[in-house]
Amino acid sequence: MKRLFSLAVLFVFVLGAATILSAKEITIQGKLQKTVEAGGWLITTRDTKYLLLNAKSFQNHDWFKESANVEAVGETKDVMTTAMEGTPFEAKSLRPVEQAEATPGQSDKKVTRVMVAGDSIVRAQPDTAILTLSVVTQGQRAIDAQQENATKTDAVVRALKTAAGAGAEVKTSGYSLQPQRVYKEGQPPAISGFEARNSVTVTTSELNKVGAIIDAGAQAGSNDISGIEFTLRQDRPARDRALSEATREAVGKAQIIAQALGGRVVRIVEVQEAGLQRPVPIYATMTGAVNTQRAEVATPIEIGSLEISSRIQLIAEIE
Repeated sequence: MKRLFSLAVLFVFVLGAATILSAKEITIQGKLQKTVEAGGWLITTRDTKYLLLNAKSFQNHDWFKESANVEAVGETKDVMTTAMEGTPFEAKSLRPVEQAEATPGQSDKKVTRVMVAGDSIVRAQPDTAILTLSVVTQGQRAIDAQQENATKTDAVVRALKTAAGAGAEVKTSGYSLQPQRVYKEGQPPAISGFEARNSVTVTTSELNKVGAIIDAGAQAGSNDISGIEFTLRQDRPARDRALSEATREAVGKAQIIAQALGGRVVRIVEVQEAGLQRPVPIYATMTGAVNTQRAEVATPIEIGSLEISSRIQLIAEIE
């Protein structure tokens, strides 16, 4: 009796499965996937796997490959397979679909790309001064010019170190000893004497001492000052600010264009730093020889600001 009851239950279960797998035309969308069976293919949806019984009918198409998005119209079948992976399904039609097409409710929207540029100039106060002072001497003989130059340069270096203080850097930046030639028509050039030049560079962060350093060098024997350069050693904060402002300007331009077109900026496709200029130094040039007599008035030095410029180019998509 129990055996008959078990057979009856099994019959009802099989009958129910057959009802589920009975022929019924359905439309499914999913991805093509190979099965564990040789030559077998599945269409996998979010919830179900369908075993494509007639995959060979569509395998000659270029789009028939693993992970391709497809739409199939067909019927489920009540058949047994080797591995029974997925619901047996026979497709009447099978076609590829785009990924966006498989997402219901998504409408096609036109996207316009625009390229804009943003510029920024940031002003910053210099924190470093670089001065170059030279001692120039002349003599009939090379040794005369050289020895006089050595004596005067030694005095200038000691004076510069005292005036600039311990935190400054004083170093030789150039030296030359050259003959002075006289040119006469029809005659080879003749050496009339020699000129020695010894250049010393002072780098200091105490900008209020620049005038005093110049005066000390001149009083000690420096007779040629090629110029003063004010610069920014720690320029990263100013550079970052210039870059940030240039980017904001570029994005703002893109948003204005989008509003004019009746749309909005949906994303920034590409950003390129078109150019970042380091701080533009300020030079205070002194021309002519320096009077080595004791100066009654200290050399006035006016320190301005530096300019750091940045340029950003970006491509934005407007929808």
